[in-house]
Amino acid sequence: MKILEETKLDYSDVLIRPKRSVLESRKDVDLNRTFKFKNGNIWTGVPIAAANMDTTGTIAMGRALSRHNMITCLSKHGHDPADWESLANEESNIALSFGIKDREMLINDAFAKEFAYHWDFFCLDVANGYTQKFVDFVREVKERWPEKIIIAGNVVTAEMTEALLLAGADIIKIGIGPGSVCTTRKIAGVGYPQLSAVIECADAAHGLGGFIMADGGCQSPGDVAKAFGAGADFVMLGGMLAGHEECAGELVTDDSGASHKVFYGMSSDTAMDKHSGGVATYKASEGKTVKVPYRGPVDDTIQQILGGVRSACTYTGARSIKQLPKCTTFVRVNRQLNTVFGDS
Repeated sequence: MKILEETKLDYSDVLIRPKRSVLESRKDVDLNRTFKFKNGNIWTGVPIAAANMDTTGTIAMGRALSRHNMITCLSKHGHDPADWESLANEESNIALSFGIKDREMLINDAFAKEFAYHWDFFCLDVANGYTQKFVDFVREVKERWPEKIIIAGNVVTAEMTEALLLAGADIIKIGIGPGSVCTTRKIAGVGYPQLSAVIECADAAHGLGGFIMADGGCQSPGDVAKAFGAGADFVMLGGMLAGHEECAGELVTDDSGASHKVFYGMSSDTAMDKHSGGVATYKASEGKTVKVPYRGPVDDTIQQILGGVRSACTYTGARSIKQLPKCTTFVRVNRQLNTVFGDS
């Protein structure tokens, strides 16, 4: 047993200190960023991604976010190659998502010939990125698909960030337990405060020429700005994009006339009943299911998110997302902020 005494922080524990700036307007901020990956691939866009969850990682969400030059990681479930093919000729920032159980398909020549060549991004996603089996999976996929940009996770520590980068991943997903419908911290007692995880993993990744994607814990546009200020190269959103027209699931109206959509964690009873025939006897559910008030098309929410990040940049003098970490000084606060964006 070991105790780490150093204080670790979540987004709610800090604010960004304003600084003098020569920027005259939010419109002067460039939210696009160009990334060059180790395999020579170059991607330019707004580095915000929809999470590869059943309800948010949809083709409709992919089309909506692509209009803003943002990324969508499709859910691992509910799509087949025929669905992917419908997007093949569109200008879209789509990542196909896979788990370890998809290994055989990923190395299959038929899959490669028919579909896989269309996509720049593969998202290799597991709840626990610390197993040797997952490291080996990342290495094997990269060897089979050296031309792909590989997103892999989730982890929260520097040493595992380095291990996955050395195995061939290009972007490491950072976050265990911070999501609004994730209960891993309560059920397993496992996790890491998200702001500190982003800071420490970004430092590790950048030293190896890799990148990180902060995944989970953002409840407001200000949290997205804090993630970028902490060194995240990409930010992945789930709950902030839930409840929209582009999300999967039926629109339900209750007796009072209020409409909502269901949003659930991918380790919840709902997800495991849907995809695995229920919770296995050796497992515990580590997610919950909530009703999110219907919020219409996602475009207005995207505008609030992007506007918030632009505003953070103008307050700190950063002309771009890439410059934001260099311009960010965090101030510890002694209470949590109570305002929750899109709280259900």
